Amino acid sequence: MVEIVPVVDEGLGNSSYLIGTGEGTAIVVDPFRDPRPYVAEAQARGWRLVAALETHLHADFVSGGRQLRARGARLLVPTGEDVAFEAEGLGDGDEVGLGGLSLRALATPGHTPEHLSYLLSDDSSPVAVFTGGTLIVGGVARPDLLGDEHTEPLARAAYRSIRERLLALPDDVAVYPTHGAGSFCSSGPGDRRTTTIGRERYTNPLLGADGEDDFVERLLAGLGSFPDYFLVLRDVNRRGPRVYVSWPPPLRRLPVEEVSRRVGEGAVLVDVRPIDAFAAGHIGGSLHIQLRDQFAVWLGWLVGRDQPLAFVVDDDQDRDQLVSQCLRIGYEHLVGELAGGVAAWEAAGQPLARTPLVDVDGLEEGHRILDVRQDSEWVAGHIPDAAHVELGALPARARDLPSGPISVHCEHGQRSMTAASVLERAGRDDVQVLRHGPGDWARATGRDVRTGW
Repeated sequence: MVEIVPVVDEGLGNSSYLIGTGEGTAIVVDPFRDPRPYVAEAQARGWRLVAALETHLHADFVSGGRQLRARGARLLVPTGEDVAFEAEGLGDGDEVGLGGLSLRALATPGHTPEHLSYLLSDDSSPVAVFTGGTLIVGGVARPDLLGDEHTEPLARAAYRSIRERLLALPDDVAVYPTHGAGSFCSSGPGDRRTTTIGRERYTNPLLGADGEDDFVERLLAGLGSFPDYFLVLRDVNRRGPRVYVSWPPPLRRLPVEEVSRRVGEGAVLVDVRPIDAFAAGHIGGSLHIQLRDQFAVWLGWLVGRDQPLAFVVDDDQDRDQLVSQCLRIGYEHLVGELAGGVAAWEAAGQPLARTPLVDVDGLEEGHRILDVRQDSEWVAGHIPDAAHVELGALPARARDLPSGPISVHCEHGQRSMTAASVLERAGRDDVQVLRHGPGDWARATGRDVRTGW
């Protein structure tokens, strides 16, 4: 009897899967770098982890295959990955046994050229297919991460992979994609993470395209921006990420003097406390990114991967979560945290900066409103006369914004406080943060938001 256990990374918007049988063995498809969830799930069910399978070279997270291999599991990857570490290659049609079940590799290029899907069968009857990024819920994962010259050929490959390989399966076959809601690799709407071949056949808007050209046009038109680290992690995963003996490694505690010295030498000081704490008092020049599920995405979008990182952390925040989120996107240069936090900094006679955090009725006359949400959010509804710059693009454009006071907003305050810290790092001292989004603004003012561009 097969059991499929999803392990979801809500922050990055991805899913991996632990597949087990009644015979006590289990494999993982597209494992994340942190091995603990798989070990815990397997132990709870009395399973022994025997293998990890990759569908493709990932661009949005560091693979955990080598971490699991260090624990004794086989590591199997598509032969086209050409990895620089020890692993077993799988090609189209190859099978992996799992008790009385089998997993057969299907070549499904599109999201990436080497992409494999894995068809799970029980007594030769297809049960489920693990589609990575070639077919996802309501869409297809983006084909534009290898450069402009590869984008259209990969989009066309995706069309053929789906039509000729995946839609040839029965409608009741369950579909388990890797990329899903919240992933910047994803083009699909909604928050469902699994589906069926039949559901996608009849409801996926891309699969309703009038032929290959229409499919390609629709797919490419639906792609938004993505963080720069997506352009790096594919090669990191090909070369083989570092394996940690213990997970996660501890975060060093540093005195004020060392933090000050490290920042002077080029380290980025990242304040991960909640927005209210940062607003009330923070170290000037620090970058604020609140520690939450989406922390890693915004760290990767705003800070270079090779920059050393020091942190300001509240006493009750989870250091293991912080370190794990950094490592899951390949940010390894973790200097440590400020021992004693902001209180220690202030006690050492160092100054603190403050950022006003206001509700709609606290908006000051003459403040220009800056919306830092994604393009898709802006189009769906925004405050009239607001300016718009996606948060990920703000560091490059911060010094080009018009002079004068700015009120920054997103939806709930976390991204806008990050944006305020970016503007302060660029030399602005006239920034306040609006705690709420356009809907709250409309209810408070009795005015309508504007849609479109």
